[in-house]
Formats: sequence, structure tokens, C-alpha cells
Amino acid sequence: ALETLKMFEKKDSRVKSAAATNLSFLYYLGNELDQATNYADLAVNSDRYNPAALTNKGNTVFANGDYEKAAEFYKEALRNDSLCTEAHYNLGLAYKKLNRIDEALDCFLKLHAILPNSAQVLYQLASIYQIMEDPNQAIEWLLQLISVVPTDPHVLAKLGNLYDTEGDKSQAFHYYCESYRYFPSNIEVIEWLGAYYID
Repeated sequence: ALETLKMFEKKDSRVKSAAATNLSFLYYLGNELDQATNYADLAVNSDRYNPAALTNKGNTVFANGDYEKAAEFYKEALRNDSLCTEAHYNLGLAYKKLNRIDEALDCFLKLHAILPNSAQVLYQLASIYQIMEDPNQAIEWLLQLISVVPTDPHVLAKLGNLYDTEGDKSQAFHYYCESYRYFPSNIEVIEWLGAYYID
């Protein structure tokens, strides 16, 4: 894939930008951040209005820990294409890293309107409500999430933990048992169930 895309580097700016965007993404996936950054810069310089190129550039900056600058690239991508779901999602993650929780929540709620059955978005919404110390809302989003991915043992264990924190032992027991059924090697779940049976 890399060799094929490199053949397009010398073409006109739109083709070059598309090729450089894909090259940047491939290098990013391979954890070669220097190369990913070089191609992200090339893609943005070739076509400043390419939302995928701006998102990739944001990703390389995000990976280097500069969440504020990454957020700027994601916002610029969204100004060029308001339906760029990757930019929405990554902007939410950047805000979460910056502890700007209300803005992160706003990003993920907008994204939920575009992708109502996205497991990743539902998980992020639950996570944000947990950070905001609103366990009831977190539980609501996790219940929606298990309707999409009913066999995820980590989500089931998280639900069990939230119900346990809320003092609902019977619901906690149910979700911990479900989690154990799909992944019987999780020590935290085994410990909780053991303590429950002792009680």
C-alpha cells in the first residue's frame, strides 16, 4: 500500500494530498510518528481544505501530547466538513484529555446524533458521565451500549461496578455474572463474585 501511494506523490495537488493523507494514516497505524507527521504536513500543504488531512495532522500532534493544538486541527477539519466523524470523535478525546468535560460531552452528543449505534461513542458518553460523577446517566449509556455489543465483558463488568457503587447488589451480581460468562479470567470480577458469595 505504501509503495502504491508513493507513486501518486508527484501528481497534482489534490491527488498528492489524498495520497499523502493515506500515507500519513498508514505510518500512524504503524506507530512511525515522524513519517506520519511528514506526510500529514505534505497533505495539509497540498490541500488546506482536506478534512482527512487536517484530522491526520491533529492525530500526529495528539500522539505527541499537544492536545490543545490537536483540537485546533480537528476544529479546522470540522469547519471544512461538519460531518467529519473522525474529527468530531478525536476533538472529543482532545477535550477529555484537556479536562474540558462539558465540551467533550457536547462533541460526543453531536456525534451520537450522526452515529446513534456507534459503540465507541456510547462508551465515551458513559465514561464522561462517570467523570462528571453522574452514575445514573453513565448506566443509561452503558445499557444502550450493551444493546449494541451485548457480549463485551469489560462493559458488563463496568455496569456491575456502577450498580455496586449505587448499592444495587442484585443488578451488580447479574452484570458481573454476565461478564464472567464471557470472560472467566478477569480477576477483579472473580474477586467481586467471591466476596458476594461470602456475604
